[in-house]
Amino acid sequence: MSKQTFIQGTLILLAAGIINRMLGFIPRIALPRIVGPEGVGLYQLGYPFFIVLVTIITGGIPLAIAKMVAEAEGENRPEESRRILRTGLALSLSLGILFTLVALFSASWVSSRLLTDSRVYYTFISMTPMISIVAVSSVYRGYFQGTQNMIPSALSSILESIIRIFFMLWFSWLLLPKGIAFAAAGAMLGVTVGEIAGLMVLLLQYHFIVKRDRKGAAELLSGQQGAAMPAANSNFLLKRLLGIAVPVTAGRLVGSFSYLLESIITARSLALAGITAAAATAQYGSLQGMVIPLLLLPGVLSSSLAVSLVPSLSEASARHDSAAIHKRIHQALRLALVTGAPFAAIMYIFAVPLCTLMYGNAETAPMLRMMAPFALFLYVQAPLQAVLQAMDRPGRALINTLIGAVVKITLILILASRPEYGIYGAIMAIIVNSILVTLLHGLSVVRLIKLSFRLSVLLKTLTAMIIMAAGMSYVYTSVPIAGERWLQFLISSVCGMAVYLGICFLTGLISVRDLDRLPFFKRRR
Repeated sequence: MSKQTFIQGTLILLAAGIINRMLGFIPRIALPRIVGPEGVGLYQLGYPFFIVLVTIITGGIPLAIAKMVAEAEGENRPEESRRILRTGLALSLSLGILFTLVALFSASWVSSRLLTDSRVYYTFISMTPMISIVAVSSVYRGYFQGTQNMIPSALSSILESIIRIFFMLWFSWLLLPKGIAFAAAGAMLGVTVGEIAGLMVLLLQYHFIVKRDRKGAAELLSGQQGAAMPAANSNFLLKRLLGIAVPVTAGRLVGSFSYLLESIITARSLALAGITAAAATAQYGSLQGMVIPLLLLPGVLSSSLAVSLVPSLSEASARHDSAAIHKRIHQALRLALVTGAPFAAIMYIFAVPLCTLMYGNAETAPMLRMMAPFALFLYVQAPLQAVLQAMDRPGRALINTLIGAVVKITLILILASRPEYGIYGAIMAIIVNSILVTLLHGLSVVRLIKLSFRLSVLLKTLTAMIIMAAGMSYVYTSVPIAGERWLQFLISSVCGMAVYLGICFLTGLISVRDLDRLPFFKRRR
């Protein structure tokens, strides 16, 4: 099977993540123009319930499968890996079917009692077929990650995004004459079609890869002698799978329930502030459907690092190689900071032109500008949480996330219900949550492995970001550039990025040695 190194796996996931994030902005830009902010709000209000159900089913199972498969592959036991896969599939599919039925029968009650807008019912019904599909595909992704082959997951996610975008926009446009509620439901149906396509790609790749591996294994064993290692029985595999998956699932459930409660309490708090249901839905749709995705776009590297860190740190921990553990963590944190900082500066300085160009709506710009300076905490949070999971401390990550969730929900209830704050009260709560959870994760990592954070990296990054922001602002407002406003925005951003990269090289944040780790530069040098 095609196995990649830590850097190669990260780069593959990074490339796929960048492509998916860029593709993802097509519906983010087009969907509001088709269904409007209110339609986006209906779509976003139904989505948290899907996230909760999927987290219950698949929260920790892919990670557990990846960990167990990696151990089996390290002992050269591919049949054991496939036995682990079958056990995970049986568990996930059973849970998927169960919760699909639960979602179907509870759709009316959820949309009429828990949420403030009963039109979410059609979106809720449209999402139910995805539950079992995602349950199966997540298991296959965990299997491929365990074999340290990131290509199948990357390819399936890209194809899923392309198919999803096409059908999401097409279905919403077809159903728009029936009303906004049906158009939002059509968008959710398009997501379902994309998930089916992604699963098909995973199944095809698994079939061809396993067929090839079995042929190679047969040729290898024909010339060898010796007894095979005894295979673990299904009950043992299931018990171990649950032992790893349950704590991770609990931690992710806190985040998912926090997201769910956030959508419910934000809508009700805005109603207490005197905002109508339709306006509250539109504001929440702007926040979760437009601002947050834009803010999380640079976090694609952090997500890729988090996925690759788990097997890498687990392997180093098994060897008791503390130097390698510290090195990997420092690399991940530095990359997350250095790559995220310039985009945070761009989103802060150019919030208005960004929102106008992407969404045709400058009203969301104040939300983006308010959140942009604190985006760095989000970018660092994912690698820190991956460290805790890799070092067998998912319970610590769970407690940290739970504390942040309680603080966030409390602040939303207090601030968003006040007319002078409204939706900005919810934004304040989200900012406090991101800062608090990141600091708690960092403190937990320091206590766990006696890690010393390099404050010089943070100070250099902040200095480069501030100088970049000042330079972009000057070019945009003072340097005459002929042409459209988007061209002025683009030139100013490029100039700012050039200044930022120059400072990074001068201060040592980025070095030639870092570039040598990239396959393209390595081949050219």
